[in-house]
Amino acid sequence: MSMFPGEMAAEPVNVNEFQELARLTLPKMYYDFYSGGAEDQQTLKENVEAFSRITFRPRVLVDVSRIDTSTSILSYNISAPIIIAPTAIHQMAHPEGEVATARAAAACNTIMVLSYSSSCTIEEVAASCNAVRFYQLYVYKRRDITRTLVNRAERNGFKAIVLTADTPRLGRREKDIKNKMIVPPLKNLEGLLTAKVVSDAGSNLEAFANETMDASLCWEDIGWLRFITNLPILIKGILTREDAKKAVQAGAAGIIVSNHGARQLDYSPATISALEEVVNAVEGKIPVFMDGGVRRGTDVFKALALGAKAVLVGRPVIYGLAAKGEHGVRRVIEMLKDEFELAMALSGCPSLKHITRNHVRTERDRLHSML
Repeated sequence: MSMFPGEMAAEPVNVNEFQELARLTLPKMYYDFYSGGAEDQQTLKENVEAFSRITFRPRVLVDVSRIDTSTSILSYNISAPIIIAPTAIHQMAHPEGEVATARAAAACNTIMVLSYSSSCTIEEVAASCNAVRFYQLYVYKRRDITRTLVNRAERNGFKAIVLTADTPRLGRREKDIKNKMIVPPLKNLEGLLTAKVVSDAGSNLEAFANETMDASLCWEDIGWLRFITNLPILIKGILTREDAKKAVQAGAAGIIVSNHGARQLDYSPATISALEEVVNAVEGKIPVFMDGGVRRGTDVFKALALGAKAVLVGRPVIYGLAAKGEHGVRRVIEMLKDEFELAMALSGCPSLKHITRNHVRTERDRLHSML
């Protein structure tokens, strides 16, 4: 490993330092899999950089001697509006995999969304600790598999289904193609599907996804999903007002503004840039969440000021897990929470209800003020 003695000893002080530790720790193929995006990776860069173009309008001389970061998601109380996004195959980052991530989420009193492509089973994660968890779902060509996974999640105490809607086909992730990325068999699909799809073209993940995912999935199918489960359904992958309105009409319990961590359609907008359009379209009927590019507590504040109920954090969790296991995930969540609390104090917001649209200035605001 290309490190000087003691280089890993220093405790990271921010999320970006955890990313560097993960890069030094992981095999290149795995780091590229977690960190990479689609095609030119323009959206990957923009997801992070768009936050930097939003500035604060802080209020002073407000009593911020006590700060309350707590909130509730679908009536479940959490310590801060920061929840764990669904990300794949945690055992490639750390041997304990999603069980370590689940325990860290429980310790931080927040919600974990378990990926459909987790390396630990639904049952293993459910048994690992007592906590509120959601289950991320893809819909397969074989609907009986989808039904089985939903039933297992429900039976094991998961509280909501997060339907990923932006993946009729897998985006072109060129690092995985170059590395000939091989994804291990998915334990949740044992006995249901085989992941042994061979492709000479590059990543076996792409071949597997295109073989199994239902590219015909459409809005009418949300009714079928609501029929097979009593759990609330959050739709993940919405970026426009048109789809936001359709999600409300379809009976979604919430929307996650997401471009799949910039791994699907390159040149999609940064999620923080698309957030306000979606928030305005739903008119408060259902909660709106967002993921993508959150690396600082200030990013969390900006998302809430633009109307998000909470943010989901994906890659930073993986970086914490790769660097320091369960402790690393806890530290990442705690760092973001502590930074968010500080941003609230310095902006004059003692609780989440005090965070308003007037606390931030976007590029569009600046353009309007110049007209």
